[in-house]
Amino acid sequence: MPPSASSTPDDRPAASDAPSDDEGEGQPDGPPTTPSTRSVRLALRIFGRVAVGLLSALATFYGACGLALLTYTVAFPWTTGVQIQHGLEGRIPHEKQYHPRPLAEIDDALPLAVVAAEDTRFFQHAGVDWTAIGEALEENRDGDAERRGGSSISQQLVKNLFLTTHSTYLRKALELPLTYMAEAILSKERILELYVNVIEWGPGVYGAEAAVRYHYDRSAAHLTRSQAAALAACIPNPRVRRPHRMTRYTRILLQRMDQLQSLELLKQREEW
Repeated sequence: MPPSASSTPDDRPAASDAPSDDEGEGQPDGPPTTPSTRSVRLALRIFGRVAVGLLSALATFYGACGLALLTYTVAFPWTTGVQIQHGLEGRIPHEKQYHPRPLAEIDDALPLAVVAAEDTRFFQHAGVDWTAIGEALEENRDGDAERRGGSSISQQLVKNLFLTTHSTYLRKALELPLTYMAEAILSKERILELYVNVIEWGPGVYGAEAAVRYHYDRSAAHLTRSQAAALAACIPNPRVRRPHRMTRYTRILLQRMDQLQSLELLKQREEW
C-alpha cells in the first residue's frame, strides 16, 4: 500500500529538529551578568555590611552611655570624655585637679550663677532649648568675633561626659539622643550637680571645688555671690577667661541671679 500523503518522508521532523531533553541545561536564567552588574552587587554587599557595623557600634555606644548614666545617678564619674581628650592633647599641664562634691557642699550661689550664665530656662525645657538655639543662630549671623552658643546645660553635660570639645556635625548628631537620654535617667538637680562638677574651669581644673581652690584658694562651700558670678562668666572659654577680668559680665550675671532669685524658686516654677 503506497504511503499516504500525510506521512511522506519530507513531512517527518528531522532528528536535529526534534526537541532534546537536555535543551536549555547549563544556560543562566535571565540576562547574562556583566562586569558592571557584578560591581554594583559587590558595592551593595559592602554597603550593607558597613551599615550593619555602624548600627552595631551606635547601639553599643548608646548602651554603654545609658549604663554610665544609670551609675551617675548615685556616683560621680572618675573621669570624662573631655578630660581624656585634654590629656591626650597634652592640655593638662600638671596633675589634673578634680574633686567632685555634692551640691550640699557647694555654695548655693554657684549653681544659680551657672544657670543664669548658661541656661536660664534649664528647669523649663526637656533637655534642648530650641528657643535659645534659634536666638544664637540669629545673633551669629551678624558675624561677631565671639559666637554665642545655644547648647543647654544638659547638652553640655553629655558632651563633657561622653564626647569631646571638637565642634563637628557628627558630635552634634551623637549629642542629641544622649541629651534626651540624660533627661530621662537623671533628675534636673542631678544634671546640674554633675555639670558643675565636671566642666573645665582652667588648665587641668575641673569642677566647682577645684575651680574655687584654684582661683580663690578656698572651698566651694565658702563662696561669695560675686565670686560665683565671676566663675560662671568664665565657662564659655575657661582657658582664656579669668574671674577677676570678667567685671562687666559678672555684673550682668548678678542682675540675672537677682531676677531668678533662687534654685528652689526655679524648681517650684517648673512644678507649677
